[in-house]
Amino acid sequence: MLFDQRIKLRHLQAFLEVARRQSLTEAADALHVTQPAVSKTIKELEDILGAALMERSRAGVFLTAEGDIFHHYASMSVAALQQGLDGIEQARFGSDKLLNIGALPSVAASMIPQAVSHYMQKGIGTPLSIVTGPNGHLLDQLRVGALDVVVGRLGQPEAMQGLSFQQLYTEHVSLVVRPGHPLTKEPDIAQLKEFTVLYPNRSAAIRPLVERLMVANGIGNLPRRVETVSNAFGRAFTRSSDAVWIISQGVVATDLKEGTLVELPLDTAITLGPVGVSIRTEEPQTPDLMLFTASLREAAEERGRNAREA
Repeated sequence: MLFDQRIKLRHLQAFLEVARRQSLTEAADALHVTQPAVSKTIKELEDILGAALMERSRAGVFLTAEGDIFHHYASMSVAALQQGLDGIEQARFGSDKLLNIGALPSVAASMIPQAVSHYMQKGIGTPLSIVTGPNGHLLDQLRVGALDVVVGRLGQPEAMQGLSFQQLYTEHVSLVVRPGHPLTKEPDIAQLKEFTVLYPNRSAAIRPLVERLMVANGIGNLPRRVETVSNAFGRAFTRSSDAVWIISQGVVATDLKEGTLVELPLDTAITLGPVGVSIRTEEPQTPDLMLFTASLREAAEERGRNAREA
């Protein structure tokens, strides 16, 4: 049976109130209408459905088998609608709670500022708390409830237990250097051994991708390797030396745009991976979280448009 648009909220409210009180008179009083009006509304609903929903007797009003089935879904529908209305009110007036967001450094540097701007421009929603860290650590914090959402890379299968992931975009790893670096004249990934290389440490989400890139290009040990996840150190050291920094493109997007760092034109397609939103699967999303994820999607769409126009 398709949904009949003749069914209105007043039909559901009258039906549920009569079922709750087992009395047309008491239901009418609760709804602030007359008893004949309630009877008429119930009759309209039964006519639309083509089924008797209630049996009336001197002992009261009782649901039929069809009425019992309809009551189950009608009550869920009205309850869901009320939750939606409550959620809008909560979002509009805010709350004392914080929405705790975990973000990979690459995302925090590139897309999170834009998403936060969209979120704040809506003028509603709870205050935000944003922390950064390694992808695995953030997912662990999400799983135990210390974070409400993580914006980062898709974790390994064992790290995603109890979590769901929605992709926003894909991102690759970049090899960046200072302007005028020797490798800008003759880019060759095989020459990495000749330079200090800032390399993601074992806690970094991109570490397996970088190792895959090295293997694919026949590069073994890098004797002058410095493992770090510090973007502040990586940025300062790379600008002031001949180091090569291997880092997610999002971390250095602004640096590349401003020309303070240069991306080597090397094939790193093998490092392309999904970036998205991870949340706990067993908990319903709060209105604030839905607002923020919608803001993330807006920022991701703008990011995609800017990339296509570049």
